[in-house]
Amino acid sequence: MTRVLIADDHALVRDGLRHILRSASGLEVAGEASDGATTIAMIRATAADVLVLDLSMPGRNGVELLKQIKDEKPALRILVLTMHAEQQYAVRAFKAGASGYLTKESASAELVTAVSKVAAGGVYVSLAMAERLAQSLNEPADDLPHQRLSDREFEVFRRIAAGETITQIAQALSVSAKTVSTYKTRILEKMQMPHETALVRYAMRHKLFDDDCDD
Repeated sequence: MTRVLIADDHALVRDGLRHILRSASGLEVAGEASDGATTIAMIRATAADVLVLDLSMPGRNGVELLKQIKDEKPALRILVLTMHAEQQYAVRAFKAGASGYLTKESASAELVTAVSKVAAGGVYVSLAMAERLAQSLNEPADDLPHQRLSDREFEVFRRIAAGETITQIAQALSVSAKTVSTYKTRILEKMQMPHETALVRYAMRHKLFDDDCDD
């Protein structure tokens, strides 16, 4: 029996995932969490084979959370389940230790297959994402400006591009407004952009982000 943990901040999403997994033979839902802190507590207290992890829960940035989980539980396989279909998110997730990447729109059809493959030691990525990743290999070798950002800076950049204010970003990431302002300054410097509007234009031009920042 494969024991699966679910981490997502939306109760309806957790209900749907639980229903799909329990309907499949050989899979057992061993625990659920709704934010970064409870996810860490859950993986410490519960033996499991696979964690289905949402990248956009309240608190810590999803990639940072993923790295901490892999540091604490190296053997735990992680399937990222997210609204973000951009290849940049998938690349960062895999570099942080994910074993699979699945968008929520594909979850109903692919979740059981993805969990089973990851649990068996494989890597799972949807066909659509595989195509995006393959296309990215044809991009120029030189780093694009947004690729110079740390994971947390990338998260702040994403939220700025989605139109969130400093205060909204601070609340979403559970940090101070001053900290967010510092990140914003670093982002502008690293990307060599003169102001916030230039960041938004850059994100639109490179088609980096979803219309909706939160899942």
